[in-house]
Parts: sequence; structure tokens; C-alpha cells
Amino acid sequence: MPLYEHVMIARQDLSSAQAEGLVEHFGAVLSDNGGSVVMSEYWGVKTMAYKINKNRKGHYAYLRTDAPSAAVQEMERLMRLHDDVMRVLTIKVDAHDEGPSVQMQKRDERDRGDRGDRGDRRERR
Repeated sequence: MPLYEHVMIARQDLSSAQAEGLVEHFGAVLSDNGGSVVMSEYWGVKTMAYKINKNRKGHYAYLRTDAPSAAVQEMERLMRLHDDVMRVLTIKVDAHDEGPSVQMQKRDERDRGDRGDRGDRRERR
């Protein structure tokens, strides 16, 4: 079956338990239609770059799925009809990465480096 990654943004006035409940609900919809949720992550409330439906923040959730396209289309259709879901992004991938998503990794573990270039500056006199 094809592999997908989904990111969902829910309204900011939901509780975190309700937002996680939405993820479980849409995972169940996917399972009922012959797919499976490989992994899900709740990223928490984050500030968006611009307002969506008069909301400045939103609950972000991430899903990795293994499902037929009909199941993904049904899940997306229900997400777009749900009042609490503001945005949905689905991407078809060749393979799922191992471990947590980049968003969940600590910033220090990302490819920031140790900023060793600061010592190379010339001293000003």
C-alpha cells in the first residue's frame, strides 16, 4: 500500500485532549477503510504565520499512514468537513523515516552545528 504523511491544524480553542481525540478519530476512519496509522505525533499549540479563520494559533498533529488512496481520500474529506480542523496537508512518500519527526527532535540535535565560525572573526582594535 502507498505511504503517506499528514499534517493537520485544529482550532486553538480546543483542549489538547480534544485535539488528540481528533487524531484518534481520523486514525479510526483510516483503519475502517483498510489503512493503518504507522505513527502519530501531537506537536502542540503553535503560532501560525498568518491568521486562518480568525485564529492566530492552532493545534498541530502529524500522522504517518500506510493506506490505499480511497481511505486517504475519505479521511481528507471528513477532515475538511469537520468544524474543528482548519487545514490539512497530505504528502505521498516513498518510505517513512525512522524515529520522531524533525519537529519533535530537539533543536540542538538538528544540523545547527556548534557555531564554531564565531572564533574565526578578526579582532577589532
